[in-house]
Amino acid sequence: MNRNETKRVQIGNIFLGGNNQILIQSMCSIKTSHIKKVIKQINECADLGADLMRVSILDFKDAYAIKEIVNNIKIPLICDIHYNYKFALIAIKSGAKKIRLNPGNLNNKEEIEKIVNLAKKYNVAIRIGVNSGSLNQNIVRKYSNLETYKLIVLSAIEYIKILENFDFYNIVISLKSSNLFDTIQAYREFSKISNYPLHIGLTESGFDEVGIIRSVACLSPLLLDNIGNTIRISLTNDPKKEILTCKRLLHDLNLYPNYPTLISCPTCGRCEVKIKSLARKTLDFLEKNNVNITVAIMGCAVNGIGEGKKADIGLAGGKNKFIIFKKGKFFKEVKESEALNELFKEILLIKH
Repeated sequence: MNRNETKRVQIGNIFLGGNNQILIQSMCSIKTSHIKKVIKQINECADLGADLMRVSILDFKDAYAIKEIVNNIKIPLICDIHYNYKFALIAIKSGAKKIRLNPGNLNNKEEIEKIVNLAKKYNVAIRIGVNSGSLNQNIVRKYSNLETYKLIVLSAIEYIKILENFDFYNIVISLKSSNLFDTIQAYREFSKISNYPLHIGLTESGFDEVGIIRSVACLSPLLLDNIGNTIRISLTNDPKKEILTCKRLLHDLNLYPNYPTLISCPTCGRCEVKIKSLARKTLDFLEKNNVNITVAIMGCAVNGIGEGKKADIGLAGGKNKFIIFKKGKFFKEVKESEALNELFKEILLIKH
């Protein structure tokens, strides 16, 4: 199902599905009962562009922390529930706007009905969060001959039936695995048979560039197939890194316009300046000042202007001096020591 055609689900003051917008989310890396730290982390992620944030509910202390957290953040909160349905009830009453349930460890229908009834009362969405590492064992035994991705899809379908039998349709689906191919196949298979909005992600992808490369390899084909209404890139890292990575991926796929584009050369023997440092500082400046233009940082003047000609503005040069160019045309020459400051001044003029 094309993301534009998916069911529209309300989560607090925002809507998921039914359009081409892809919401960005992450998950707090701090125990939820550490209220002040959690609030700080959520608000920092919101400032970077997170539309939603999720917290884990490990015990009653975590569950009872939700009310204070919700009262001090500016984006909808999702609560991750495993094993104990009572955590979901407390979270819903405390202001959570979406609950994630795992079919692998919360499958007592009487308990699910209690969650659903309260979710209806408070207009709270439920994400059926299927994970290949914790599949419903009844389904695994019954369909032991099937491939993993098909078991993931079946688990989601069975749980959807349970919720729909209770007349509940405010549903979001995720079909995650740490295996890239199982994840892609599960989402593609499910999108053919259902119009519920999809939260897409590759679980346990890894740290830094390992997790980023694996996640991008997994999520790009889905996003280009118009699959996915909300995204998380799960990294063994600070959640702020996840938010920035999501924005960069979506931007490069023309799905997130409100973000800068940075072009920088790979360097060669002609390069006499620290391009990595210049590029890093430039991207930080663009992000911090919310300047959504294309900037090129090139290591030499031989190919720099030509290769960066599609940029709104750029630097090219070598030892002791740089050239600032705009739209592929020479603008002015500056000293190496003044290059970044001069570039930033011109960037702000373009912004305004």
